[in-house]
Amino acid sequence: MKAVTKLMIREFKIKELGYDFMGYSLQQDDIFTFHHLIIPNKLGGTSTIDNGAVLFRRSHTYLHLIESIDYLKFCYITSEMINMNIKRCLDLNSIKLIDEILCEFEYENKDKKNMKDEFLVKDEYKIRLLRK
Repeated sequence: MKAVTKLMIREFKIKELGYDFMGYSLQQDDIFTFHHLIIPNKLGGTSTIDNGAVLFRRSHTYLHLIESIDYLKFCYITSEMINMNIKRCLDLNSIKLIDEILCEFEYENKDKKNMKDEFLVKDEYKIRLLRK
């Protein structure tokens, strides 16, 4: 795990709060990941606190799926994570807005499948802090 990810886990109290920047609840054996917020990794974005959010593997994977299907919703979610990063805390109002965007995405894409005939929106993506 990157040093910046460890620092952010401590600074944002992710283990104590029990959820990540997208409102996904911490589960046993979760893998913490660093998501580039402003300048993506593929464009040379740095791994710094100001350019990052800590996500669990499943929320990170889901966010990139959203990016590939509905870039505008991806941007809205990213904007809320940037707001929390600026505030230096995981804000429940931002988590609620992200949850609303995710619910819209899930409703709009509930019937879409991949080439293996599997639903794109997996059940595990729907289990969040506000959706238990």
